[in-house]
Amino acid sequence: MSIQVLAPQVVSKIAAGEVIERPASVVKELIENALDAHATSVTVEIQNGGVNRIVVTDNGTGIPSGDVGLAFVCHATSKITSLDDLERIATLGFRGEALSSIAAVADIELLTQAEDEPAGSYLVIKDEKVIGKEKRSRSRGTTITMNRLFRTVPARLKFLKSPATESSHVTTLLMQYALAFPDVRFSLSIDGRRTLQTPGNGSLRDTIAEVHNSEIARHLREVQSTEGDIAISGLVSPSHLSRTNRNYISVFVNHRWIRSVMLARAIEDAYQGMLMVGRHPIAVINIILPAGDVDVNVHPTKSDVRFRDGGGVFSAVQKAIRKVVGDAPLPSVSHTTIPSPHVFSEPVEISTTPLFSHPTADLKEAESGSLTTLPILRVVGQLSSSYILAEGPEGLYLIDQHAAHERVLFEKILKQRTERNIDVQGLLEPMTIEISHEQDNVMKANGDFLSQFGFTVEPFGDRTYLLRTVPALLSNTNLVEAVGMFLDELANEKSMANQGERIAISLACHSAVRAGQSLSTEEMRALVRSLEESSQPRTCPHGRPTMIHLSSHRLQREFGRTG
Repeated sequence: MSIQVLAPQVVSKIAAGEVIERPASVVKELIENALDAHATSVTVEIQNGGVNRIVVTDNGTGIPSGDVGLAFVCHATSKITSLDDLERIATLGFRGEALSSIAAVADIELLTQAEDEPAGSYLVIKDEKVIGKEKRSRSRGTTITMNRLFRTVPARLKFLKSPATESSHVTTLLMQYALAFPDVRFSLSIDGRRTLQTPGNGSLRDTIAEVHNSEIARHLREVQSTEGDIAISGLVSPSHLSRTNRNYISVFVNHRWIRSVMLARAIEDAYQGMLMVGRHPIAVINIILPAGDVDVNVHPTKSDVRFRDGGGVFSAVQKAIRKVVGDAPLPSVSHTTIPSPHVFSEPVEISTTPLFSHPTADLKEAESGSLTTLPILRVVGQLSSSYILAEGPEGLYLIDQHAAHERVLFEKILKQRTERNIDVQGLLEPMTIEISHEQDNVMKANGDFLSQFGFTVEPFGDRTYLLRTVPALLSNTNLVEAVGMFLDELANEKSMANQGERIAISLACHSAVRAGQSLSTEEMRALVRSLEESSQPRTCPHGRPTMIHLSSHRLQREFGRTG
């Protein structure tokens, strides 16, 4: 086929495909336009996941009547005028693609009025053409209505998920922009039911209380730090408050919501040594830096950015959060540094590999050892209130009390669930729990599944539930945090079979004794006996070792007792 210039309609559909992936993409572009227009109130209404209808209303500056005709022309924008402006983008939108891309894949109605004009403008656009235009009045601001998304490209509809899933994407988007702009009042209605309403009072903590829940918001710590031209602000969780996924980490650069692996890593690195493996912090962080030091034009949807000094931004974020959550030094992952027995002022680096072997390596040396059995062990004592020292026929065993208890509880929970005989603890008074919007969707879909593990939960208002019974293992723990954690597990695990196992793991982890908890000799003996009876005693449910084995042969060799 010879080279030819594509027809304008084909070009517009291709361009729209880069920008408009799903209903949430439409909402994103319209919200950004509203915020760029200095709106203090943004209302979003969607029907059928946003496929049938999306309405975004704001109280921003509006579009002057003389500019309305240009608003839907491709690459027409009021936000940049020259190539130099691309070097210092200060607005959320700037490409001039949003409205033209939406008009290429849906029917559009626009009603807008600027503050100093006697009347507003009303436009109807179909198949990328204006088919109706008249004067209409409204208060200052803009309302854009999108109908029948992907009507002209029905093949794209096949790639959309269920209305519930598409609605959840829109909900997540609204929540993120509410966190980025706490001084803006956001409202979301799905199929006629209001599901989100933020206060817009400028308080990030109040916004988090609405987006997540008030219990989370109450415990978060404030971050305020400036390093050179980089200012870091926001709220983060203390080390004792964490989640099983990264859904509670929100990062903004100059109030732009981005998905940055680098910045998420910087946040999590600040907690290094403070959180268990598989746990993640809660963080809402806004990074302010000169517009010329960040390139926001590296992705069609503007969901990622590039920094002039990425290392400097990474370090600034890490330091700012570390200062709030703890000043402990960052541990090395490659070696252990201990004082020399001869020169105490000079630390020396020694490998721990020759001394403490991986449990499976020692099993090859032990004649009677296996992955599924333990020899009879005699408890000697406790080290650092975290490890049980036990003597066996093949040497010394250092048992991680938390990991060991996790294994014991995990197998107990699975057995009880299989036998439909979960130990349940009734609460003397029902406990009221408030959960996030995403958790609420999970609760509505999986309430019966939670009951299999001993939870009895009843609706008690918007995103509020009454907790009447819990698994007996949880009777002495933070029940609000525990329920939230289990809902997060259900949200992340797609397979129902895996969901049950993940809930059992979380329940065991939440109920197990902690590192730093002193145990009596009888408690240690009981734990070791239970571990000996487990089917997989040498690993916790996460796959980490429950113990380190220092064999008799190795002890003799280290003390020079072998030839």
